[in-house]
Amino acid sequence: MLTTNTTTRSARLGLRATPAQETVLRRAAEVAHKSLTDFILDAAYQAAEQTLLDQRLFMVTGSQYQAILEMLDRPESDNPGLADLFSRPSVWAKK
Repeated sequence: MLTTNTTTRSARLGLRATPAQETVLRRAAEVAHKSLTDFILDAAYQAAEQTLLDQRLFMVTGSQYQAILEMLDRPESDNPGLADLFSRPSVWAKK
């Protein structure tokens, strides 16, 4: 987890909030004994980490896991659509 108190900050972020959102954020920061900036950065960073982890970690049941393993163990088969897709240049390579 990022420790915002000891890390040198060089990037500037701006945001707008409703008065009600600001009130809740300020109260929560006080309860957590953090500055408003530290509270918002810590919460946003945790949410960002979780979002990224959700893209890499998939929770499945035992039977789902077994089905995935069986699918991976199957011999490969021709897939014309996939072959066509991989034969095209990538979107980012066109720049």
